[in-house]
Amino acid sequence: MFKPLYCFIILVLSVLLSATSQVEETNPPDYIKTITFKSASNPQGQLPILQLGEAFDLEFDALVNDEPDFYYKIEHYDYDWTKSQLVKLEYMDGFDNFRIVNYQNSLNAFQLYSHYKLTIPNRQTRALTKTGNYLMSIYNEYDELVFSRKFMIYRPQLGVGVSIKRKRDVKFIDEKQTVDLVINSGGQVLNNPNETVKVLIIQNNNLYTAIKNVKPQYTIGRELIYRYVDKTAFWGSNEFRFFETKEVRGANVAVQFTDLLDIYQTYLFVDAPRKGQPYTFNPDINGNFLITAIDVQDIDIEADYTMVHFKLKYPEMTDGSRIFVYGNYNNYALSPENELLFNSEKGLYETAFKLKQGFYNYKYVVVDAEGYLDEGRISGDYWQTENDYKVLVYYRDLGARFDSLIGYGQATSVNISN
Repeated sequence: MFKPLYCFIILVLSVLLSATSQVEETNPPDYIKTITFKSASNPQGQLPILQLGEAFDLEFDALVNDEPDFYYKIEHYDYDWTKSQLVKLEYMDGFDNFRIVNYQNSLNAFQLYSHYKLTIPNRQTRALTKTGNYLMSIYNEYDELVFSRKFMIYRPQLGVGVSIKRKRDVKFIDEKQTVDLVINSGGQVLNNPNETVKVLIIQNNNLYTAIKNVKPQYTIGRELIYRYVDKTAFWGSNEFRFFETKEVRGANVAVQFTDLLDIYQTYLFVDAPRKGQPYTFNPDINGNFLITAIDVQDIDIEADYTMVHFKLKYPEMTDGSRIFVYGNYNNYALSPENELLFNSEKGLYETAFKLKQGFYNYKYVVVDAEGYLDEGRISGDYWQTENDYKVLVYYRDLGARFDSLIGYGQATSVNISN
């Protein structure tokens, strides 16, 4: 007789757990590549931070030849990426869970693929009506999750001043950069800002290394001031490495040679550690990538895929640490595909995976046995490094049911100062 009560308790606990757990992005399987969010303000498909009412496209390639069906769902989240209290009709004008009908097959490419494009708004999903955090999830025809991506929608209701400084702690003054913030509420009253205002500071569009939950250091009039010594400091890292494959039939920037097997094979020059070397400015695009190819009319379907071979000259690590190569092209994921394995015969760390023709930034990072990410062990950390910073300001007024995104600011460390 206790079974119905037991089942009810389990159901309630599961609902509460799902409501309070932080959502993480699901990385795609090997056959899904080149995922981008594009909009008028973000034409290159970088981290999707969109203004309320701005149209955008989610695009990706499926490297199969049977034109699979995909469906999309959109969910609203609070600042900490827990499900918000809003029901779908409160943040969406229309409906989701419809099939993506806009796709094209590849043309004149050795690698067969289909290019998919989902445009929001569309006839079914007419608008997203609330600011805040969103998760776009893509499902297959069996309602199995294929991948998901985060995006943010804001309404500029206050000013966000961002400046980049050298680390004030002399112990790390040559290795770290500090982000100073001034949030000006203007005509808007921010009630109890220590509790209701939350900021997110993002370096080079990488959400995994973002700094969160930093409270204002002090308030002057309508300004919230953040000038911390430690709480808003990032490791400077180093400029990203890069290569270009817009011409697959010959060697290009950072490419040693190419070969044609079933598809084109792109072999990069062997990389070496840069930690401990003098800093050298090397223009990059801060971890991003750009799909480009010569002698094609439509790069979405005519750009080919190549198997890109990465090689790193680095001593074998026997302490359980692992080496990954990543960038915005794979959403800074740490997955088996982009892990380098040590080749004892060559004395090199190696990996290879498919990438669409284009210009790519990448970086080698180390994850130790405890799971700690060290971006500087191979690249080094330098205060001079040119990094991109974005700041998002969230606000939940007294009695409000969700965290609204009301401010957005950005800066680079090109003009870093003491």
